[in-house]
Amino acid sequence: MNKKRLAVVGATGSIGRSTLDICRRFPEAFEVRALAVRSNLKGLKALEGEFKPKFVVIYEEAAARDYVPLFDGTRVLKGKEGLKLLVQEDLDHIVFASSGTDAIPALMTALARKMEVSLANKESLVVGGPWVMETVDSFDQLRPIDSEHSAIWQCLLGERREDIEEIALTASGGPFLHATYEEMKNATPEIALKHPTWRMGAKITIDSATLFNKGLEIIEACYLFSMPLDRVKAVVQPDSLIHGCVRFCDGSSKLLLSKPDMRIPISFALSYPRRLRLDEAFHRPQITEWKVNFLKIDEEKFPCYGLARRALQMGNAYPPILVGADEAAVEAFLGGVISMVDIFPLLERTLLSYNGPSNLNSLEEAIALVDFGRREAGRLSRLFSERR
Repeated sequence: MNKKRLAVVGATGSIGRSTLDICRRFPEAFEVRALAVRSNLKGLKALEGEFKPKFVVIYEEAAARDYVPLFDGTRVLKGKEGLKLLVQEDLDHIVFASSGTDAIPALMTALARKMEVSLANKESLVVGGPWVMETVDSFDQLRPIDSEHSAIWQCLLGERREDIEEIALTASGGPFLHATYEEMKNATPEIALKHPTWRMGAKITIDSATLFNKGLEIIEACYLFSMPLDRVKAVVQPDSLIHGCVRFCDGSSKLLLSKPDMRIPISFALSYPRRLRLDEAFHRPQITEWKVNFLKIDEEKFPCYGLARRALQMGNAYPPILVGADEAAVEAFLGGVISMVDIFPLLERTLLSYNGPSNLNSLEEAIALVDFGRREAGRLSRLFSERR
């Protein structure tokens, strides 16, 4: 079998590291041809020494000026143009594991070139869903590697869209599933960052604590699977064993169950249509030992979830605003400027401050609204701070 030539964008982040661990475990199947980072030169240097890629991309050009590759044959590419140049190279598969909107142009280029793409970048679909999905050539070209969307994707393989009654994503409920309002109001960043089942970056961990992240995943699923909002929901599954469920018109349902380990959905996306044989460390106990329960999301306690859903109903201009606003809100919370319970009203006020068109005509307009949301929420967060 020929090795699949891979590029990993966001190589030093949690998803990137998990992707590279799969490559490390299956060197006969994958060649890591390119690594891209924002500015983590120390992490990149270690990975370059291990995987010996032909290309490295450093998004922040100031950091790129200081980088000297370990090997004479390694080419260093810089900035947004560097990412776009990368996807013009001889690659079979590219993993977009970075956060933010910076990689969207490279994603669009990769899709237009009919490359296999694994995607863990929420902003690409929440901000650019209408334009990204127009570029997708086939059902298996764009492969989700978030555990929930991977679960739905796998449940839908071989199924007809018209037979789908409902899609359900799952949420762990985060660290505040059983907390009171006062406990959430007084929660420090240290408490909020203690996720019960997943180990992730600070931004996504806070979004999981407010369940805003689940609202974004609903928007992603609507675009990714071409489903109307009223047929996509989320439920709490505290053990993070079941990652997604699809209910069909004949009354049957499919669900996907696995250990909460990102390397499982990543391995499937990289190797589809076959599965890699992962060792027993990835396996759960025998099926008779599984105990699975579901809970409804308390939308009064976690209003950020419902706000994200509402944003999609309002028009495609509003989810990008929320993406930018949430970046500023989480930064303000982690910096001690606002409390956890201030995040929702800050996001809502930012959303309602927009008076432009509800629906946009271009991806460029959508990306610009991310900046609007970030600036407006930053301004409002200072007002929130003054009132505390």
